[in-house]
Amino acid sequence: MTVQNNYNTDYDLVVVGSGAGALTAAITAQAQGLRVLVIEKTDKYGGTSALSGGGIWIPCNHHFKAKGGQDSPEKAWTYLKNAIGADIDETRVRKYIEKAPEMVQWLEKNSRVRYAVAEKYPDYYPHLEGFLPGGRTLDPELFDLSSLKDEISNLREASRGNLLMGRISWTARQAHVAMSKSRGWRLMVMWMMLRYKLDFSWRKKTGEQRDRRTALGNALIASLRASMLDKNIPLWLNTNFVDLIEENGRVCGVVVERNGQQQRIRAEKGVILGAGGFEQNPELRAKYLPQPNKVEWCATPEGANTGAALEAGQKLGAATALMDWAWWAPTFLVPGETKARGIFAERAFPGAIVVNSLGKRFVNEASPYLEFVTAMHADNQVTQGKTFPSWAIFDAKFRFNYAMGPLMPGQIMPDMRLRKEWLNKLYFKADTLDELAQKIGVDAAGLQDTVKKMNRYAETGVDEDFGRGGNVFDRYYGDSNITPNPCLAPIAKGPYYAMPIQGGDIGTKGGLLTNEHAQVVKPDGQVIEGLYAIGNTSASVLGTTYPGAGGTLGPAMTFGYVAALNAAAK
Repeated sequence: MTVQNNYNTDYDLVVVGSGAGALTAAITAQAQGLRVLVIEKTDKYGGTSALSGGGIWIPCNHHFKAKGGQDSPEKAWTYLKNAIGADIDETRVRKYIEKAPEMVQWLEKNSRVRYAVAEKYPDYYPHLEGFLPGGRTLDPELFDLSSLKDEISNLREASRGNLLMGRISWTARQAHVAMSKSRGWRLMVMWMMLRYKLDFSWRKKTGEQRDRRTALGNALIASLRASMLDKNIPLWLNTNFVDLIEENGRVCGVVVERNGQQQRIRAEKGVILGAGGFEQNPELRAKYLPQPNKVEWCATPEGANTGAALEAGQKLGAATALMDWAWWAPTFLVPGETKARGIFAERAFPGAIVVNSLGKRFVNEASPYLEFVTAMHADNQVTQGKTFPSWAIFDAKFRFNYAMGPLMPGQIMPDMRLRKEWLNKLYFKADTLDELAQKIGVDAAGLQDTVKKMNRYAETGVDEDFGRGGNVFDRYYGDSNITPNPCLAPIAKGPYYAMPIQGGDIGTKGGLLTNEHAQVVKPDGQVIEGLYAIGNTSASVLGTTYPGAGGTLGPAMTFGYVAALNAAAK
């Protein structure tokens, strides 16, 4: 779109969006001497990143190396080549492997961002050459929210599903200790609860019920925002991106709506689109994503990620890729909550299974979440619509010992303390499996047969159907005290429970196609000068795969860093 040469204000670089990739780009660009503006359409900054686990998948990172870890660019390349397959974009993937460790070191030297290596968190595909049993995923350290001062209230709050008891912050490393019931987990949890309870001064001073210390993706965003405050980088909230401004074949600004008025902002060095995907847009979901799918099943912030940046790039002739893919994740719909909750670790806990309405399992429940929902869609095709929703099935023993979504273990939160409106919506309960099957519309004979098989597998320790618990990734969240398989336990003690699982997502995977510098390109490979796309606004560099925890934020932050450096060099 060619427009008149008049602007309300001007900067060197405008960054659209306020997730981890966007804020990394802003901090990097400012350090190169650029005048940077970040715009965010909602009244909260942080985007989906603030709700996430905050982990980043970084091959050859310095934290792992410092602990004696052994990794190499070629080992990482081999693993990604095997994972992604024939459609791999070698130039972009090799750029990611090269720049990702550099990005983390740079951020830790030039901002408040701090990471630690999750040494025991394995890559997602143990069967592939180049796999590592831990060391490539980095976990954000806890961050003191008081550093944000007045900006605390503008930070998108962490997902309750990421908090202990829905309120207390913990790192992914601490969550692993508790969920796997590793040695000392009870003492650790008690200490964390006591620390929170005794922090009276924080709650009295701020009126906040949230923990003074934040963790995971919320800590990542808070540390990035605090770094922006240190460097006086402006962030405009409630600023809706409308369109790109192009002059003489080059993107040089944006049109926005702010305070009820339209403004034109000059961006001399270009525009970085880091505004998320299109998963909150029902029309685009219907156009591109496989059916069935619903916005309600999605775990990203409502009202954000509507695809405006994607459509603006398409108007300029940008190529797209992977538009029929998302970062799939199974979700629960919790009555009274405005967005779905992802189900990540609980599927690996021993004594719970997932079945379709025929009462049959269709996947290794402990598999990575992208693969889990991919399997839901595949099974739905075979069963002609009998896999949406699927059902998590467990017994009284599981209910007492383990969490399942918002249901904390019964020893902490017995049924009598659960919200009344959850019954027969979020969870169903019956004295027998047959009665439970009737309540939820699942074939009773099929369910009985599946449970009988699983009880036998629990005795032998071998899941003969899907191999659950047969690799190091499955066992990461298994109960370390259960033998012979930490992911398998019998389902034999009533009452029995069922919870409906939807085929949700944590963002779309497809978007604007970019080159190794994060520049948006046309179908013939020609660069659209001045236009960059990162994160879920761009087509994933990892193709249709999810190689390890942090496979979304790692590339988003890396290519945010790369884009900023490229724009500054111009």
